[in-house]
Amino acid sequence: MPEQMEANRWLKRGIWLYFWLLILEGALRKWVLPGLATPLLVVRDPIALLLIIGAWRNGQLRINGYMLGMVFIGLVGIYTAIFLGHGNLTVALFGARIVLFHFPLMFVIGAIFEREDVIKLGKMTVLISVFMSILIAIQFYSPQSAFVNRGVGGDMAGAGFDGAMGYFRPPGTFSFTNGLHLFFGFAGIFIFYFWVNAEGINRLVLLAATAGVAAAIPFSISRSLLLFVAIDFGFVAIAVLRKPQYAGRLIMLVVGALIAVAILSQLPVLQAPIEAFVSRFTSASDVEGGLKGSLGDRWLGGLTGALNDSFDQPFWGYGQGMGTNAGSTLLTGGSRAFLISEGEWGRVIGELGPLLGLSLILIRVSISLEFLVIGYKRLIAGDFLPWVLIGYILMMVPQAQWAQPTALGFSTMIGGLFLASLHRSRSEASGNTR
Repeated sequence: MPEQMEANRWLKRGIWLYFWLLILEGALRKWVLPGLATPLLVVRDPIALLLIIGAWRNGQLRINGYMLGMVFIGLVGIYTAIFLGHGNLTVALFGARIVLFHFPLMFVIGAIFEREDVIKLGKMTVLISVFMSILIAIQFYSPQSAFVNRGVGGDMAGAGFDGAMGYFRPPGTFSFTNGLHLFFGFAGIFIFYFWVNAEGINRLVLLAATAGVAAAIPFSISRSLLLFVAIDFGFVAIAVLRKPQYAGRLIMLVVGALIAVAILSQLPVLQAPIEAFVSRFTSASDVEGGLKGSLGDRWLGGLTGALNDSFDQPFWGYGQGMGTNAGSTLLTGGSRAFLISEGEWGRVIGELGPLLGLSLILIRVSISLEFLVIGYKRLIAGDFLPWVLIGYILMMVPQAQWAQPTALGFSTMIGGLFLASLHRSRSEASGNTR
């Protein structure tokens, strides 16, 4: 038993290491070890594999149908890629690691972490968001040639992505700008949760984090960030409606947020970001057909089109890993163009073909719906921590671009944290009510 407890402590440390590498992977690739930018792209892979092996040896990894299905698809996908697809083993293995390492890691996190660990990680995320908001403000006003904006591998052209009015979208500590809206969407869950249920959070840190998220929306010039934060708030609001005693706190949050936005909008440092964000939102909406086109299609990600075109693809696909940027680079000798599809479902079906591809999509959608049902049942029972995670899960697990390592990492974390949040707290396990 002592050996098992010690192994469990090391597994928890491994999960925290995975989390920190998810947050800092881009910083390592851009600023600290630019010469190792390529191998650092998969720096979390060995951690994920070791955690899976460790949990299995410690008797804490229970095999389920979702995991078996994903592993089967991944292994078969390697074979079909080599013999019936692009024929490159390295690319096939790079694509397979998504479902062989990171998807099972969800269940490892869910088995190893306790509810208290979810709260601890949430508090740390809230604290990180304060510093992340300061960093992106510096990046926003700094030229792309500045050290703080240096790209992957020390690229002097900068890591920012074209935004609006001559300003670039900052990436924060991440390799690419998508990491920013994924992080703040993740942080928003806990920021809103702690406003309703303090659980020992430092109120000054929470206030700073709330202001940071509000400022991050214009600084990021990202419509996706606005969408993620709105969904986070929506699920917390639904939870509060189930527990009227928390309505006062929600009203305080809304009123406080409105006051904070009013104050922040008057600060000179936020004038340019707000103008750039409004310009970006307006111009993109005009091109993509207004709010419904810009946000609706962004969330759907071309899912309908991918399904309609699924049977036009080769039955076994073009080969696992071919739709990733790394796979594209290896297969073409340098080009990072999308060889199959920029949309996630289109990529999956294009790589694996209609049979395996649609099966993989079905697994992702099915587990998301099961999480939704479980979360709602817990909400009805008076526990809304699992429920407030559901909005982010629905944005990430069914259709996020898992070919991109940052999106894959946040999908893995949110799935694992949801499963861990279902555990009873220590006080409940000992017969006491929180």
